[in-house]
Amino acid sequence: MLYKGSNEFIKSALILSAAGFAVKIMSAAYRVPFQNIVGDIGFYIYQQIYPIYGIAAILATSGFPVVISKLVAEHKHGNQKQLIYQLQAAFFTLLFIGISLFVVFYFGANMIADWMGDLLLAPLIKTISFIFLFLPFLSMWRGYFQGEGDMKPTAVSQVVEQLARVMAILLLASILVSKGYSLYTAGRGALAGSLIGASIGVSLLTYFAARKKLIKTFFIKGLSLNQMYKTAHTVFLHGTAICVSGMVLVLFQLIDSLSLYSILTKTGVAVDYAKSLKGVFDRGQPLIQLGAVTAASFSLVLVPLVTTAWNRKETVFVREKTQSAVKLTIIIGAGAAVGLANIIQPTNVMLFKTATGSTALSILAMSIFFSSLILVCAGVLQGVGHVFAPMKYILLGFIFKFVCNYLLIPIIGIKGAALATIIGLALIAFLLVKKLHEKVTILPVIISTLPILLLSVGIMTVSLQFWQLILSFTGYSGRMYNAIVAISSVMIGSLVYVTFILRRGLLTEEEMSILPFGSKLGRLMKTRRRKL
Repeated sequence: MLYKGSNEFIKSALILSAAGFAVKIMSAAYRVPFQNIVGDIGFYIYQQIYPIYGIAAILATSGFPVVISKLVAEHKHGNQKQLIYQLQAAFFTLLFIGISLFVVFYFGANMIADWMGDLLLAPLIKTISFIFLFLPFLSMWRGYFQGEGDMKPTAVSQVVEQLARVMAILLLASILVSKGYSLYTAGRGALAGSLIGASIGVSLLTYFAARKKLIKTFFIKGLSLNQMYKTAHTVFLHGTAICVSGMVLVLFQLIDSLSLYSILTKTGVAVDYAKSLKGVFDRGQPLIQLGAVTAASFSLVLVPLVTTAWNRKETVFVREKTQSAVKLTIIIGAGAAVGLANIIQPTNVMLFKTATGSTALSILAMSIFFSSLILVCAGVLQGVGHVFAPMKYILLGFIFKFVCNYLLIPIIGIKGAALATIIGLALIAFLLVKKLHEKVTILPVIISTLPILLLSVGIMTVSLQFWQLILSFTGYSGRMYNAIVAISSVMIGSLVYVTFILRRGLLTEEEMSILPFGSKLGRLMKTRRRKL
C-alpha cells in the first residue's frame, strides 16, 4: 500500500495531467476550423511545418523540464549553492540546444524545403525556427517549479500559451485569407501565431520566477567546467530519451512531411493534386490526437502511482496498477480506433466538408490503439527505471515507417502512408509490451482480455454499420446530415461497446472507478444483476 506522503506527488501529477489534457484537446480541435478556413492545400502547407513546432513543444513541456525537476527535487533540502550551479549548467545546455536547433532549421530551411519537394515552404521553416529560442526559458522555469512541487506555474503557462496560440493562428489565418494573401503567407501567419503563444508562455513563467527572486541565481559565479559537463550530460541524454517517447506521432508526421508529397510528385501526381492529397491525409492528425488523448488519459494517471510504488519496492502494487493501465488502454484505445474507422466517412464530411480520403483515414484511425499503448508502456518503463528502452524502439519504428512510405506510397498513394504508420506503430507497441512484460507480468492480462475485446468491437461494428444503413434510406445528404449520422453513431457505438464490456465483467470495480462516471455505471450494473 502507498504511504500518505505520496498523496501530494499524485495530486501534482494530476494537475499536470489535467493541464496537458486541455492543451492537447486545444491542439487537436483548432485544426478543424483552420482547415475550413484555408482548405486542403492550405492545410497541407501548415501541416508540412507543424512537426517542427511539435518537436519544440514536446522538448519544452516533457523531457527537459522533467530532468530539471529531478535536479531540483534532489537538492531541495541540500546544498543550495550546488543546486544553483546545476541550474546554471542546465540552462546553458538548453541554450546551446535551442540555438543549435534554431541554426539548423533557419539556415537549413532551403535544404529541408527541398527534401519536402516544395521550396516555397522555406520561409515558413525560417519563421517557426525561432520557436527553439524560447526552449531554454520554458524548460528551465517549468522544471524548477515542478521540482519544488508547485505545478501552478507550469499548468497555467501551458494552458494560456496554447489558448493564445490557437486564437492567434485562427485569427491571423482568417484575416490573411480574407484579404486575398496566398495560402503560403496565411500558413506563415499561422506559424507566427505559435511564436506569439510561446512568448506569452515565457512572459508568464518569468513573472512567476521574478516573484520568487530566481532570476538573480544566474548571476552567481563559481560554476566549474566539470560541473557543467556532468549536468549537461544528464540533461541532454535523459531529456532526449524522455522527449522521444512523447514524440511518436510527431516524428511519424515529420516523416510524412519529408516524404509523402515528394513521393507523390515523383510518381507522376500533379503538383496541386499532390498538395491536396497530403492535406487530406493530414485531416487524420487531429482525429488521431483526440482519440489518443482520450484513450490514454485515464491510464496515464496511473503512471505516477507506479513510479512511486516502484521506488518503494512495492512490486505487487506495481504489477496490479500496470496491468490495470494496460488493460484500460487497450479497451479504450480499441473502442476509439474501431469506432472512428466505422464512422470516418460522415465524420470526414462533418468536419472537413468532403468525404475525400476516407479509406486512408479509416486505416489511420487504427493508430489510436497503438499510439495509446505506446504512451502507457513507455511511461511505465521509464517509471521503473528503463529510460532509454522506449527511445530505442521508437527510433526503430521511425525507420520502418520511413522505409514503408517509400515502398507503399508509389503503389497505393496516401493509403500506403496510412498503412506505413500502422506498421511502424504496431512494431513499437509490440517491442514495448515485450520489454514491459520482462519487468511486470502483463501478457496474461492482455491475452485474457482479447477474446471479449474482439467480440465487443465486432458487435459495435455491426451495430454502427446497421445504423448508418438505416439512415441512408432517408435519402438525405450534405454536411448537416453527416453531422447527425456521426454524432448519433458515436452515442450508439459507445453505448453498445461499453454495455457489452460491462456485462461480460471485463473491468473490475477499481478499474471502472478510474473512468468518467465509472462508479455510477458499476453500481447500475450491480443493481441490474441483482434484479436478474
